[in-house]
Amino acid sequence: MNNTHNIYLISDSTGETLERIFVALKAQFENFDHNLFHFSFTRTENQIMNILEEAKKKEETIILYTIVDNKLAKFLSQEANKKNIPCFGILGDLILNFSKLLNQKATNIPSGQHALNEEYYKRIEAIQFTMNHDDGNAISDVEKSDIILLGVSRTSKTPTSIYLANRGFKTSNIPLVNDNSIPDKLKKNPKISCIIGLVAEANRLHDVRKNRLTTIKENENINYTSINKIQNELDSSKKAFQKYQWPTIDVTRKSVEETAASIIKIHEIYSAKK
Repeated sequence: MNNTHNIYLISDSTGETLERIFVALKAQFENFDHNLFHFSFTRTENQIMNILEEAKKKEETIILYTIVDNKLAKFLSQEANKKNIPCFGILGDLILNFSKLLNQKATNIPSGQHALNEEYYKRIEAIQFTMNHDDGNAISDVEKSDIILLGVSRTSKTPTSIYLANRGFKTSNIPLVNDNSIPDKLKKNPKISCIIGLVAEANRLHDVRKNRLTTIKENENINYTSINKIQNELDSSKKAFQKYQWPTIDVTRKSVEETAASIIKIHEIYSAKK
């Protein structure tokens, strides 16, 4: 028996939402071998028939879809059922139920979440700002940041900043070696922005730094990977965070998404106090 499932993700837009939902879904199952097939911008019955013709040739096929056009979604469901292919709509019932609760009709416009509205441009501006303020750059206007991340090397400052930028937060990140690494602007005004310190366990940083040097094929820098040096850097950063009363997050066992969620909560508290 073939235990590998063929998962067809069919979307009338980019498929980003559907893929994220599937990632969350598969995380609930320890043994889930699968092949993934993406079909974005699927907006005609002809496209659907072509996809289904291909899908029926494979065994253990499952279809997940996000199609907001009710007629097209119904067509996909009916045709898949004729071919005995399990088919599940991700948004259909949710949109219908919300329509009833809000007492208004849904627009059923594909790619509605990608509309060029104020929120979209805010996010683009945040991404540009964050890229320009990566790794301690452009300190001169750091006060314009919504969030400022501080931490020693390899505490996930850059990927976390980029994730936050995609959520619309202008984010600066500043690497620390010691207290002298902290810009004077932040020392003189510790509440200039929502400032957060990132830390991690020394052993974890040691492994990450060694892997980093191997990846970029550089000779090992003894100071950079020394466990004692790393511990000293961490101790120094923690003292600084405590001195300036900046909240701290340990990223050792956190994903970027989990770290960002914690940061956003801290930012909400900071904003409420302003």
